[in-house]
Amino acid sequence: MGFPREIDMACENEAMVLPCFDFCKGGVTLEEGSKEWKEMSMKVREACESYGCFILKYDEISIKGAREVIFKNMKPLFDLPQETKQQHISPKPFNTHHCKNFENFDYESFGIDDAEIENFTNLMWPQGNPPLREALECMSSKISEISLFVLKMIMEGYGISQNYISEVESIKSSSNMRFNKYKASANNNDYDHVTRFPHTDKNSLTFLCDNGVQGLQVLSKTGKWSEITIPQNGLVVLVGDILKAWSNGRLYAATHRVEFSGEKERYSFGVFPAPKEEVIVEPRELVDETLHPLRYRPFNYGKFFSYYASNRKDDALEVFAGL
Repeated sequence: MGFPREIDMACENEAMVLPCFDFCKGGVTLEEGSKEWKEMSMKVREACESYGCFILKYDEISIKGAREVIFKNMKPLFDLPQETKQQHISPKPFNTHHCKNFENFDYESFGIDDAEIENFTNLMWPQGNPPLREALECMSSKISEISLFVLKMIMEGYGISQNYISEVESIKSSSNMRFNKYKASANNNDYDHVTRFPHTDKNSLTFLCDNGVQGLQVLSKTGKWSEITIPQNGLVVLVGDILKAWSNGRLYAATHRVEFSGEKERYSFGVFPAPKEEVIVEPRELVDETLHPLRYRPFNYGKFFSYYASNRKDDALEVFAGL
């Protein structure tokens, strides 16, 4: 979420097999509080601690259909005239249409809040593109449900009381969506490997899918980069800085980047549940003075995000809220 500066992480790549979860059993979503749900909760918590991410498979026809429509419209969206795309302007950092030409690749993106979907499609297309609008609204709604499910599982994995759920709901109370396009530049004749944007996301959770062109890599705790394959019927779920702070550093916010080569264009689509600007993020029940002393002071999410947007520091969370 955002456009961090490039940093040098010359680490060897290694094979990493991310945990892959399916929250359905026999086509039915796991029942909250059931034995299977509690077992899955422990696995989700452990994945978020060890890897900072996991693969989530889904069988819902509505999500599959929405994903198909979104990627069908991705190339037409980015192929619109520049003057049309440049009409998408937002006061929120990183949401305005962004186009950047680097030495060996081109990057372009749109960011939209869930409340702006209809305005966005009406701005880009004279007829409003109802299929894309409906697909985006469906994806936003479904990911909101799934993100709450994941957060509840993390709470269950830590044994946190259910009266804490109101605060967890506030951590994902709004969503931002992003369309991304990556393409090797025309002057990159050899189509060498292109690497950009090592960063952690500044929201709570990230749900990401792509068009099948490989490129996403995650940095392990041991400092090794691993390529992540996102299945067509799945999403990669990444822990963001807000969950890292909320968990008092127990959850691992995975640094990730895009590295790709060749002539194919890479498209990705992400949904980023995040707190509202006025929410105070505060580690509480996961603080233990002996084993897990307080690592972050309470902070306002809106001010934290503004700080990051102004400074683009890779260690924004530690500088802004670390003790």
